[in-house]
Amino acid sequence: MVKIKTDTSTEEKILTAARKVFITNGLAGARMQEIANEAGINKALLHYYFRSKDKLFETILVETMQSFLPRVNAIFTSDLPLEEKIPAFCSEYIDKMLANPFIPLFVVNEINNQPDDFFKKIWGGKKPDVSILVKQLDAAANEKKIRPVSPVQLIMNIMSMCVFPFVAKPMFQRVIGISDKQFRLLMEERKKDIPSFIMAALRGS
Repeated sequence: MVKIKTDTSTEEKILTAARKVFITNGLAGARMQEIANEAGINKALLHYYFRSKDKLFETILVETMQSFLPRVNAIFTSDLPLEEKIPAFCSEYIDKMLANPFIPLFVVNEINNQPDDFFKKIWGGKKPDVSILVKQLDAAANEKKIRPVSPVQLIMNIMSMCVFPFVAKPMFQRVIGISDKQFRLLMEERKKDIPSFIMAALRGS
C-alpha cells in the first residue's frame, strides 16, 4: 500500500474550502464531494486527510474556538471599564459568529451531548477567568454606579443576547422575512444595542 505524504498546504486548502461550504450549506447540508471540488482535489484525497465530514468540522470548530477564546479571556482580564469591556466582548463574539455562522448551533448540541469532552477540546482544561469582571461589578455596585447584580446572571444575559439570534436565525428569517444580508446588518447593530441595553439595565435607567 502506498502511503501518501501529508502536505500542510493541501490540508489548509481543504480547511478553507470546508469553511466556505459549511458557511453556505451548514453542517447538515455540506457534502464531502462538494468540499473536495471546492478544494480542487479528489474525494479520496480528502478522505485521506479527514476521515469524515464530522472530523473535518470538528477540526475547524476547535481551531476557531481556540483562536477566539484567548481574545475573550483577554477582554475579561483586562483593566477596561465595564462601559468598554461589555461592548468589546459583544463585538468580538458577534464578529466571530458572523464569520462562522455554522458554529453556534453545533456548539449548543455538543455542549448538551458531551460537555466534558467539548470543553476539554476547546479550552484545554482551562476556563475563562472572570474574577476581574466580578470585582469590577462589586466595586461599581459599592460605589452606587450600578445596581447590585449577580455576575452569573449578567454573563448569562450577555451570552444569550449574542448567541440566540444565530441559533434561531432560520426562524427569524421566516417569521420576520429577512435575508442573509439583512440578518448580518441586524447583528452589526446588536454590537451597540446589546451593550447599551445591558448598561442601562445595570444603571437602573
